[in-house]
Amino acid sequence: MGGPPVVYTLLVMLAIFAIRQVVAKIQFKRKYKLPPTIPGWPIVGNTLNMPIPSGMWGHEMAMKYGEMYTCNLAGRLWVYINSSRVVNDLMEKRAAIYSARPNRPLAQDLLSGGRRILLMSTTERWKLQRKVMHSVLNGPNANKTFMPYQELESKQLVVDYLENPDKFYVANQRFSNSVIMSVTFGRRAKLDDKQLRRIMTQMEEFAQIFFDPLKSLPDIFPIMARFPKFMQWWRPWGEDYYRRTVETYQIEVDNLMKKMEAGTARPCFALDVIQGSEKKQFQMDHEEKLFVYATLLEAGSDTSRTAITQMVAAAALYPEWVKKAQGLLDEVCGANAERLPTFADKEALPYISAATKETLRWRPFIQSGVPHELTQDDEYEGYKFPKGTQVTWNAMAIALNEDDYYQAHDFIPERFLNEDLKFPLKGTWGFGTGRRVCIGYTVGFNNVWLATACLLYCFNFEQYPDSPIDSYNTTWEAYNHSPFRLKVTPRSPAHVELIKRMGAEAAAEDY
Repeated sequence: MGGPPVVYTLLVMLAIFAIRQVVAKIQFKRKYKLPPTIPGWPIVGNTLNMPIPSGMWGHEMAMKYGEMYTCNLAGRLWVYINSSRVVNDLMEKRAAIYSARPNRPLAQDLLSGGRRILLMSTTERWKLQRKVMHSVLNGPNANKTFMPYQELESKQLVVDYLENPDKFYVANQRFSNSVIMSVTFGRRAKLDDKQLRRIMTQMEEFAQIFFDPLKSLPDIFPIMARFPKFMQWWRPWGEDYYRRTVETYQIEVDNLMKKMEAGTARPCFALDVIQGSEKKQFQMDHEEKLFVYATLLEAGSDTSRTAITQMVAAAALYPEWVKKAQGLLDEVCGANAERLPTFADKEALPYISAATKETLRWRPFIQSGVPHELTQDDEYEGYKFPKGTQVTWNAMAIALNEDDYYQAHDFIPERFLNEDLKFPLKGTWGFGTGRRVCIGYTVGFNNVWLATACLLYCFNFEQYPDSPIDSYNTTWEAYNHSPFRLKVTPRSPAHVELIKRMGAEAAAEDY
């Protein structure tokens, strides 16, 4: 009986909603002007037609639309920047208003308890965490403390390549994780390290949620966080993930505390934080400290291991630069495998530094940056962006931009043999932009530099003819299977003997 009036009421409400949407759209267009918008679907916008990973798709969009384009991800405006020029103009020079983070009820609030610095907005807590991390990672004694760890692990790295060449990706993982584990907790990681596997599994879980729109709906539609808890089907898993993360890093802290009591703790980041907290230097709650440690492990592990994987792929695909690098390494370290390269050789090996920068540029392993949120309306070259716009750099599009890099698709270390060679942050965006630049970039760059020098000095790399390497597929984050096939061959019997000697030295340092 009451059917028609209800239907009429619903129709009127829908009409009013549609009219309001049209009016709001007209008003928005009068006030703001955005870069070209990629066509999408109603309501969800480009959420469903943006592939995962989006790197080559983003490159294609950049070729079509130019230095910037706009996506609508379920009502949120995202502006993608496709040239270094615009990244520098906006995200560097205007970093004061381009450094906030969007609200992420799932990734930040639930999975991270609001404590993960990567996703924090520019709050006082964010500033404190960055200050603590900077004081330890970039302080006056940082290189003196951390370089011995890196040089030790480089010895084990070449041993792992010699003994298990088919598991080169595991060797890269162990090297990167053991360095950052030593830096953070003062302990080494082994190939069969159960705690390391636990950390890697949790990192992979988080990445799958963070980068897949279909798995991060509460972050795309933040209003879902207002649902009653019994309707939040993602909450039990999220709370369990947070609990498991806390447990994982608490195990490391407990082990370090035991070593402190026994007087066997080695210099490391966590030791400095614990001692600084006792002296009231660092005012953070306990779980916040755990997430600082987690940030170091996650960032330090992924950046280095994927970059080293990029480097060996480039070595197999472009043997010309490898021959040049090996000739220079032989001049410094001996043509008959006399010793491994060390950081003391850095000044004498600028080509290795250039190759490291080219590794970070060539095929970005993070194909688009974590978005920054604009904190106020802003104008740029005829465009006007509203407050709240998500702005990010399209890393793959920039890497392949011929206006930024000549022969951009090719691996050419010579492009970085210039006045900026000694500055890791200049010339590429591998460590982020503006106020969000990675605090541990020095440790990360040194990791890749040393691994590059040692691996090229000891080995030759080739791809298998029947299994070519797809260099554009840089989603090599999986830790439990090979990203591609790679033929690894020692350069000579003398190099094999050197590697074995280095292995004995590395084995003697067990902590």
